[in-house]
Amino acid sequence: MTDTADYPQDDFYRDPSQASGWLTDEDLAVVRAQLPLIYIDAIPVRVDDSGDVIAVGLLLRVNTQGVMTRALVSGRVMYHERVRDALLRHIEKDLGPVALPQVPPSPQPFTVAEYFPTPGITAFHDPRQHAVSLAYVVPVTGDCRPQQNSLDLAWLTPEEACADDVQAEMMNGQGMLIKQAMAHVGRLP
Repeated sequence: MTDTADYPQDDFYRDPSQASGWLTDEDLAVVRAQLPLIYIDAIPVRVDDSGDVIAVGLLLRVNTQGVMTRALVSGRVMYHERVRDALLRHIEKDLGPVALPQVPPSPQPFTVAEYFPTPGITAFHDPRQHAVSLAYVVPVTGDCRPQQNSLDLAWLTPEEACADDVQAEMMNGQGMLIKQAMAHVGRLP
């Protein structure tokens, strides 16, 4: 994983004790109630020799209600962190240190997803906050293993990932991102 940029020496606006980019739980609750936060959503894929997507990696997790769900790699972009570093950090956190993601030199999202705490404004919902997520398709070439709170990682064909039964297992509109991603790479069934 690459390191995030160091803070400038003359950054007098920040308390040095807060230089990690992490917020306390209390500070995060205040921010979530007042500001949209920037996130990344990454769809890990396997590609063949010609660059065509042949498999989509979906995580298996248990949500707060105890229901098994499928999920993407996702998470917040920290203060003073480049988007590419956030992508690498979250892929490593969810897929392991040897996933070997292939983030392009100039990462461009295939879409921007707006998650709202109020259902129905967009296809994306996050009951905790208003979040703006940059969504990427990221080829991975290494050994991927579920990490953190993920129980499993399933590699599905693009057609299987877009099927109704898998879409029903996705939460908060992430199934829509899978379909958009597969359309973006020319693999929508």
